[in-house]
Amino acid sequence: MHLLYTLNKKLMNLSSELDKKSTAVIRSLIMDGVSKANSGHPGGAMSSTDMAYILFRYYLNYNPDNPQWINRDRFVLSAGHESMLLYALLHLQGRLSMEELKQFRQLNSKTPGHPEYGLTDGVDASTGPLGQGVGMGVGMAISEAALSARLSKEIIDHYTYVLAGDGDFQEPVALGAAATAGHLGLGKLIVFYDKNNAQISGNTSRADETDIEKVFQGFNWQVLEINGNDHVQITLALNQAREEKNKPTIIIGHTTMAKGAAHVEGDYHTHGAPLSDEEIAATKEKFGLPKDKSFYVPDSVYSYFNEHREEMQKKCKRWQNNFDKKIKTSDTFPAKWESFFEDNHIAGKLNTPDFRSVEKIATRAAFGKILASFAEQSQKIIGGSADLEPSNQTKAYADLVGDFTKDHRKGRNIAFAVREFPMATILNGIALHGAFKPFGATFLVFSDYAKAAMRLSALQHLPVLYVYTHDSFYVGEDGPTHQPVEQLAGLRAIPNMVVIRPADANETAMAIKLSFEIKDKPVALALTRQALPVLKTKDIYNKVKRGAYIIYGNEYETPEILLIASGSEVHLALKTAHLLKNKKVRVVSMPSMELFDAQPEEYKSKVLPPEAKYRISIEAASTFGWGKYIAQGWSFGLNHFGESAPAGELEKVFGFTPENLSKEILDKLPD
Repeated sequence: MHLLYTLNKKLMNLSSELDKKSTAVIRSLIMDGVSKANSGHPGGAMSSTDMAYILFRYYLNYNPDNPQWINRDRFVLSAGHESMLLYALLHLQGRLSMEELKQFRQLNSKTPGHPEYGLTDGVDASTGPLGQGVGMGVGMAISEAALSARLSKEIIDHYTYVLAGDGDFQEPVALGAAATAGHLGLGKLIVFYDKNNAQISGNTSRADETDIEKVFQGFNWQVLEINGNDHVQITLALNQAREEKNKPTIIIGHTTMAKGAAHVEGDYHTHGAPLSDEEIAATKEKFGLPKDKSFYVPDSVYSYFNEHREEMQKKCKRWQNNFDKKIKTSDTFPAKWESFFEDNHIAGKLNTPDFRSVEKIATRAAFGKILASFAEQSQKIIGGSADLEPSNQTKAYADLVGDFTKDHRKGRNIAFAVREFPMATILNGIALHGAFKPFGATFLVFSDYAKAAMRLSALQHLPVLYVYTHDSFYVGEDGPTHQPVEQLAGLRAIPNMVVIRPADANETAMAIKLSFEIKDKPVALALTRQALPVLKTKDIYNKVKRGAYIIYGNEYETPEILLIASGSEVHLALKTAHLLKNKKVRVVSMPSMELFDAQPEEYKSKVLPPEAKYRISIEAASTFGWGKYIAQGWSFGLNHFGESAPAGELEKVFGFTPENLSKEILDKLPD
């Protein structure tokens, strides 16, 4: 691939001897860290060293005094198994101590086996599940472009860099996210592809012959192909990538596995196993480093690397002065800035559409009205649907805010196409970047496609809103392929995930409000296709916030029969309760197990009195997970796949009628 062979300041300043020494030291740290842990992946980290080094030493903008500086360049190590490479670079930046490098992969260290966001300064994303880092990088680049369009390039003007390997591009999620990035023309997204042609099981040629150059050209990317171990070619490629404003760039760096190793260079076995002590000593000797010293960094490398640190301190000071000036002199900038970064109580300020005059409405339709209303009130909302705008009811929102495109960066609707998994990874990247409240929508049955990324949302404590409509067999004629059965149980099994299945329009509004308040975990909504009555519940916000509440029955007496339901089945429970004459019946609406489980014992005992033993859970889904609430009762649900038929017929076939349920309850009532 042709490169721009023009001299530039960085190229002229390259000190080949010190750069070679620095990369030798980094490779030595990688070998030592993996060896001491007796666990890890040295080969890929060593092959990627040159590209990562040139980026960190000469290009990466960061604030040495503020790791969360909003205008810093983002760096995502999508090949998360190469973590020792990142930790070595962060050590040279002054962010990680040598002691932490020595604690690689150990309990409570800041150098875990794969990078973890929120644990280590300089780690912008938790990575390891391959392919997802590419998607998160796309989300960060979307955020940069959208925020820059609102706050000006003086304030937001940074790049997003991703380092990926062969395995990343074997995971289709990376390709789906890349297609989105190319379509959106994200010119400030630069991906390094460490093409060392090796993976754990052998050479990549055993399983793959994809021409990534052609694929990414088809995705509307600029493709640069270089020797990824040559510093001059890396530098020139980076310059050309940064000059391209209308397309993202992938730099395909042809590298050598375990580059520099004395005897095992190019050996795929180095991908996932420490090098032997003899190999490490011989390699250090080859590098001109003391072969008997571990974790060795000479002062010359520290001082040389820190030249960039000093340059960044000056640049950040200039940025801060400019920011302070805009805050003091601009009539509009302070309010814009505050709307993204300083409003911590936005949920309380959002006015909810009035559903008091509405008799029945599907919770998906209520969501559509609420989303459009909230988006009108807050610029923080950004997201979209995986193609299903009319079905997910995101069309009104899209019409209101406009599409985010290469020509319209102020649009806030993202047309994700039929790409649930890439969509979810992109949402994570948007959340990681900061400023926006991201959401994504599809059918509940397709949450399975997004679940791996939802797991990373929860792991990283990201406030992403997932909106899943068509939440039960009431999908009807679309049949068992589209009728979710096990999905709710699967989502509820994810730690740090809040799942909310509201019973009506008002519970839906409160659920969305809560998603703005919950800052440290994702929220998944499960919404109905079918219309539901709007309940006249008082103090609904606080009731939904607690996860479950008494919606029918005397709260001061112990019920003989206690019905617990979520979503559309709350209405089934209420109708059933009216048929259970001469019985003390209580109905509890439980929109969220997670929120309820977090309540004080006193409240939980008030809603579900320990002495009330005969309890029945009711949900049009798998009964898995309800056992902890039913005491000596039982669960009524759908522990089989659905059928293709109108919803009204299925309701009768599956027994989801008040007449059938009340009969079953009385038949099983203990004497």
